[in-house]
Parts: sequence; C-alpha cells; structure tokens
Amino acid sequence: MINIRKSTVHTANTLRAQALVNDHSVISSAEFSQSRKNISLVVTSTQLKSVNPHVTYYRSGRNLSEVVLRPESGNRILIGNELIPATVVVVNGKITKIHPGVLDPISVCDCGNVINAGDSVVMPGIVDSHVHVNEPGRTEWEGFWTATRAAAAGGITTLIDMPLNSIPPTTTVSNLLEKHHAADGKCHVDVGFWGGVVPDNVDDLQPLVENGVDDLQPLVENGVVGFKCFLIHSGVDEFPSVEETHVDEALSKLKGTGSVLAFHAEVDCSSNPENDANPNEYKTFLESRPPQMEKDAIELVAKLCRKHGDVRCHIVHLSAADAIPTIAKLKAEGYPLTVETCPHYLTLNADTISDNDTTFKCCPPIRNPENQEKLWEALKEGVIDLIVSDHSPCVAELKQPGVKDFMSAWGGISSVQFGLPIIWTSAKDRGLSISDVSRWMSRNPAQLAGLGNTKGQIQEGYDADFVVWDPEADTLIEESSILHRNKLTPYKHRQLTEFKAVW
Repeated sequence: MINIRKSTVHTANTLRAQALVNDHSVISSAEFSQSRKNISLVVTSTQLKSVNPHVTYYRSGRNLSEVVLRPESGNRILIGNELIPATVVVVNGKITKIHPGVLDPISVCDCGNVINAGDSVVMPGIVDSHVHVNEPGRTEWEGFWTATRAAAAGGITTLIDMPLNSIPPTTTVSNLLEKHHAADGKCHVDVGFWGGVVPDNVDDLQPLVENGVDDLQPLVENGVVGFKCFLIHSGVDEFPSVEETHVDEALSKLKGTGSVLAFHAEVDCSSNPENDANPNEYKTFLESRPPQMEKDAIELVAKLCRKHGDVRCHIVHLSAADAIPTIAKLKAEGYPLTVETCPHYLTLNADTISDNDTTFKCCPPIRNPENQEKLWEALKEGVIDLIVSDHSPCVAELKQPGVKDFMSAWGGISSVQFGLPIIWTSAKDRGLSISDVSRWMSRNPAQLAGLGNTKGQIQEGYDADFVVWDPEADTLIEESSILHRNKLTPYKHRQLTEFKAVW
C-alpha cells in the first residue's frame, strides 16, 4: 500500500506504453517505474513520431541512454522564466545537466544522440490536468490510444484523466484498476488519474477506511492525483452530484493527505428559459446557465475551504468572471485554492456562435467578450492559476451540429490537440510571453497534480519532457490533421500557431 504522507516517496504503479511511427505501426514497448510521491502514472518509454507528414514529434526519450538537446543559435530554451541559450543533457529520461550557452556536445557528454532544436523554442511539455478519455465504457467517444496521440501532437507530455464519462467511473480502487487495465499498451504520453467523490463513496467513509474497503483513502494511497465532484448534475447518471454535507465530509477525510478536491462549480438557481425561447439559438442555452450558477457554487466552495483550512480546493473550468472577486478574496486570505480556465472561454465568445452550431456547447457555457477579457486579466493577476483543455468529446450523434438544438446536444468541447497554439495565438496579441503560457499550461498544472517536483519545468533532476515549436509559424486546422477519435471541434478551419516537434 502506498503511504500518502507527503514526506514519503514510493515507486508508482506502472503500465506498458507504446509509440507510433509515421506508418502508424508500433515500434517498441517498455515498462518504466518512476519513483514519485503518491502519484500513479502510465508512463511512456519510447520515441514518438507524428502521423502528420509535415511535422515530427518526439516524446520522452526514455529508451535512449544519453541525449543532448540544444538550439542552433538564439535564446530559445525556457529555463525558469527566461528564454536563454542552453545545452541540456538527458540521461535515462531525466535532465541531468543544463549548461548555459550552445556547447559542443562532445564537451559536455559522451553521447551518441544529439537533438538540435535549430531556432525553435524549447519549453517544458504541456501538462493537461483536465481530460476526459472516456475509456473504458464509452470508447466510441474517445480512448487512451487516440486521446494521448492527439495530446502528443499538441505539445502535451502528461495528461490527467477525469473520473467520469468512463464506465465505471473512477470512484473505487477496483474501478481505478479497471481504468489502468484499459490504458495498458495505449498511452503515447504520461497519464495520471483523478478519483471521484459521489454520495455513495462519502456517506460511509470512516468505517470503510477502518475496514480497508474501497473508498477515498485507498484511492489516495493507490495514486490518484486528487478528487473531483459535481455540485450539479454531471451529465451522466453513473456520476451523481454531491450536496454540501457530502463535500464537508470528504474534505474532513482528505485532511492531512495532501490531496485536493476539485469542483465543477455550478449550482442550480432555477434559471429556466422562457417557454417560447428558441432552443436553436445559443442565447437560450446561455441564459439557462447564468453566471449566478457559478458565483453561488464558488461562494459555497469558499465557505467550505475556510472551514477546512489546509485542505486544497480547486475550481475547474471557470467561465463566469462574476466569481473572480470571491476567488481573489479567498486567495488573499491565504487559503489553498487554485483555479483553472480553458481555451474556449479565453478565445471563443457567445456573440459569434451561430444557431444550432452545437460544437460550441459546453458547461459552463462560453460567455461574452467582456467576460472573456476579465478572465485574461485574472490570469495575468494570478487569480486564475492554470489553463487546461477540459477535452470532453462525444460521438457525432450527440452533437449533430446544424440539426440538434443547444438544449438537447451533448455539452463538451474537443481541443486536447490544440490548446497551446490556441492560447499562444491569443496571448501574443495581448503582449504576453512564452513564459506566461508555460506557467499556466506546464508548471502550475504539474503542481496541481502533485507532479511539481518532476514535471512542468526544464530543470536538473526533472523528467525530460519538452515541446519544441515555432511561435512565429501558422497552420490551418483541417479535419485531416485532427487525431482525437471524433473530429467535431469549434476550432476546425482556424488559423493557429504551428508546432515543429514535441519531445
């Protein structure tokens, strides 16, 4: 049994991982045991080349005994908060030395492998801590093979799978192990898992802990990065929402574990559309989920966060800027709250969504441009900590853009492959830096997931997870380039920054 105390380090559970080459064939597989604190990852161990003929991606290099990574010229490796010239030595998948300047590889390492990044930017691999992989149970929606391949193509080197939309949900140890089995042999990037809090695994926590039966405590001990709950219907019946009493008890049980409870922060406030409202119009759906739903939910989270003091709380996919003052006040008081938002809230807006274009439907909803700018300001001020995809795909029959109305279509946006170019395309126009983007998409998500000592930065002793890309290039998203299973996404036909490589 893995000890959950923060001071202990144990060997995490491992799964067999495989990689692709351009002809889609598997070239190798290997098991890799990674010593880390209380986190179970599915760890890749081989080189990955993209199926995109114009781009070559590399992932992890753990099959290589020694590697040197360096730019050809220029200040293009992100070390800390600065882009500088540097030569990075990798041994067995770990960064062992960072030398300032562009050095001759022979002078720093007797290496047979030199990766020259040219004039591209080298930054820490993206950590996406909010992905719905849906396997097992709804693999026709998405699966580990397709989700992790799309993630690699988007610069993601680690993703964390959410506990719902798969069947069974990740609410017990046996269900977690079933998910491990489903992921076996299918992961192109490192994969971790969230556990879920539902009424059935909260009511009897204490006797279950004492008897060693499946519940929150064994889930922590078996390596989930944290827990997620819904304060409103989740959209799937097998993952029911919780009440305040359930959350209160769950936070009590998590005290002292170092774990985190994440909230889908919406509560019902009886905001039903008018009877004659047109369900084909986006504004009808938008009015059905007003900002007050998020604001009231986050006020409840703030109340419970204050009560339980040192137990970490996290708000997923913040959409409503009206909740920002509540969040800012709680953080200013020193409580351990973190907040995420998503590319769709930062780059899409309600004013441009056409009737029946259900590819844009998600919960909470995309709001107006004024709200969007307030989210960007909260990111810059540190009130919002991170940006994640909330990749939530489904089969086309559940969306049917142009046919289904907004009130009946599935709510979820597919974007795991495009988060970094989406955000950089907007961030650079606002005068923000690559360092800002890396902090929001690599360093802070790694810290949320308990991986802050191994991932999210280019630093000696850290995992050799890099994304190598050209921040000046552009590319057009076409359906042929989309690697996740179902190709519906509101980003289709958008012009974005292009990647050169992921390693």
